[in-house]
Amino acid sequence: MARYTRTFFSALGLSAILMAGAARAEEGKKVSIVDDRGVTVEVPAQPKRIASISYFADDVALALGIKPVASTYMTAGREPDFLLGLTSGMKQIGQRAKPNLELLSEAKPDLIIAIRRYTVGNAAQLQNIAPYVAYNMELLEESYSETAALSTLLGKPERGEQLNADFRKHLAEYAAKAPKDVHPRFLIMWGGATPFAFHTENTSASIVAAIGGDNIPGPKSPGGEFGIDLSLETMLEKDPEVIFIYDSGPDRPHESNPIWSQLSAVKNNRVFYVGDQWVETNGPIAREIVLREAAHYLYPDTFPAIDVKAEAAKLIPAELQN
Repeated sequence: MARYTRTFFSALGLSAILMAGAARAEEGKKVSIVDDRGVTVEVPAQPKRIASISYFADDVALALGIKPVASTYMTAGREPDFLLGLTSGMKQIGQRAKPNLELLSEAKPDLIIAIRRYTVGNAAQLQNIAPYVAYNMELLEESYSETAALSTLLGKPERGEQLNADFRKHLAEYAAKAPKDVHPRFLIMWGGATPFAFHTENTSASIVAAIGGDNIPGPKSPGGEFGIDLSLETMLEKDPEVIFIYDSGPDRPHESNPIWSQLSAVKNNRVFYVGDQWVETNGPIAREIVLREAAHYLYPDTFPAIDVKAEAAKLIPAELQN
């Protein structure tokens, strides 16, 4: 009996050693991916410590049940409702356009997911901290491919595909329910003396257009930028009926221009200062919330107002919310 016990526990110990060794080997594996820069990046097969430069990686990771260790912000001190304020529990590494590389390094990430246009200039420095993957995060079609790619990178490809399929279904359902004889002229913009507005391919604009809105800047030119400077004079000529403005703070110089008060959207109280999900729309949580908000703002008699946090709570696993 004693001999059997020794044999059993020896086998058990050997099994544990082999399993631990296999786990370490798996953790040490690298996979190669090509990001939106066209650069091939070697990344961990099982990343554990994700840093997000933009809210996109936070959005995807939280929807997958993973909490990043570090994140940039849009506006200092404001934790986004569409992520349930969970970024407050992550190391803050600066504004998304100017991430603090020292703070990022302190977070000890094993993977950095970044917005391409703000980080290509620091690519070498970022890569010295941890494997760095950059996505465009601009267009609706990219939202599907980027969500799928990052979900695969984080080890949950099936969940990523399901999130994409769900959104396509919801977008079609809202479009089918929207009034067919009304196509409100709309505009999505950053405020300023000369507002910056978004072409229809931009993710948030694509969503509003898909449910019947008529985007006054129209589509982008082939190979062109996703947005355009739009003077208030041009805005008055096209006269949007609904205006969505990214709420980046109290500075609103466009409201001081006398042309502003002449716009139909302003006269009819259909100017909406919207949250960070309208800026960082490419993740699965943000795009679902923008769809519901846009439907209500365009057709308030057809679609109810929503509670952003309540909608986000449906998509973020309960264990991350506690």
